[in-house]
Amino acid sequence: MTTVLKTLQERGLFEDSTSPELDSALRQPITMYAGFDPSYHSLQAGNFVTIMALSHFQRAGHKVLALVGGATGLIGDPSGKTTERQMQTTEQIEFNLEGIKENLSRFIEFDKGSNPATMVNNYDWHKQFSFISYLRDVGCHFRMGSMLAKESVRARLNSEVGMSFTEFCYQTLQGYDFLHLYDNHDCRLQIGGSDQWGNITAGTELIRRCRGAEAFGMTFPLVTDSQGRKFGKSEGNAIYIDHRLTSYYAFYQFFMRTEDADVCRYLRIFTFLPLEEIAALEEAVRTEPEKRLAQRTLAEDLTLRVHGATGLQAARRATEVLFGGSMEGLRADDLVPIFADVPSSTLPRTEVAGQSVIDVAVASGLSKSKGEARRLADSGGLYVNNERVAVATTVSDDMIIDNRMLVLRAGRKNYHVVKIG
Repeated sequence: MTTVLKTLQERGLFEDSTSPELDSALRQPITMYAGFDPSYHSLQAGNFVTIMALSHFQRAGHKVLALVGGATGLIGDPSGKTTERQMQTTEQIEFNLEGIKENLSRFIEFDKGSNPATMVNNYDWHKQFSFISYLRDVGCHFRMGSMLAKESVRARLNSEVGMSFTEFCYQTLQGYDFLHLYDNHDCRLQIGGSDQWGNITAGTELIRRCRGAEAFGMTFPLVTDSQGRKFGKSEGNAIYIDHRLTSYYAFYQFFMRTEDADVCRYLRIFTFLPLEEIAALEEAVRTEPEKRLAQRTLAEDLTLRVHGATGLQAARRATEVLFGGSMEGLRADDLVPIFADVPSSTLPRTEVAGQSVIDVAVASGLSKSKGEARRLADSGGLYVNNERVAVATTVSDDMIIDNRMLVLRAGRKNYHVVKIG
């Protein structure tokens, strides 16, 4: 069996491991896991690195466990954080877990195929412990020296906010997760981002101490763009898998806007495209960057895998609309995210329905004067809902989309949304 490590290294999904023997261990199928933090009810683009790594392991024939932190999520992982996370209720965590399960099922085979993955919730085993029993049965195996030496701990201890005892104990919980999965699922490998190194080694050390056996840890890089910004953020907003939080169009456009310096690296990390095909796209970036072929390939591949054919079709349709395509059949909810970044104004219905399009253009601010609006219409450059209109056009009721909005356009790209107040 060919080791999966070479694939991960070639695609930029490997940074470090706890042992040089990992490569040999992976020449036979083993059970491995990665954890997902249920801090929200949808995963986001930042989780794609972990998801892709798990997918490569499953494709290579290894048994995949996807752990959702029903217990650890009640505390919050301090790794990479500068302040303590706000505590969530058990009910919030349960709600979030359901969303994460649905999200993961889009990428990882759980119920079919010859090598289905398994989803586990660490609350199922942590709930057995009282505080005293946890200290006696688990806490006694951890040493303060090694716990204090973890980078995630040292960074917080040296900061102004410090670290609470709750957060300090987090590594013991994740360490015990690995021991439990080792005992009950013969799990021998944990993977995670480079910021998880301390938590991962807490588990490998616990297994060595308690079972006298070697388990492995592997990390992948934390992905940033060429400007050093954390991947998966768009102007401070997360790019979610749930289309109710990030529309099909916004998801697609996030990847379409990828910088030339990043796009081929992202293609290696976030897709299964052959490296030869990516190399050809890399050449296209150098020779024909204006075509944005690599960006389109990345956006279409990820949108299709995350949202299916329906989501990709909706994203393509939305893109066409923004470039002057027909809006026929689209609802206001479809159009709002498409035009989220264009100028808008709010007018009462009485100043829109039944009024001259020239008056509406002026009242909305699209045109500075009636004379300017008339000249625009006479030249064929005034549009309502991407349909060219004449000077004499009156805005009818059926032009107002869902009684909520009207989309005006001057020329090819100067859009203005009229919201009906």
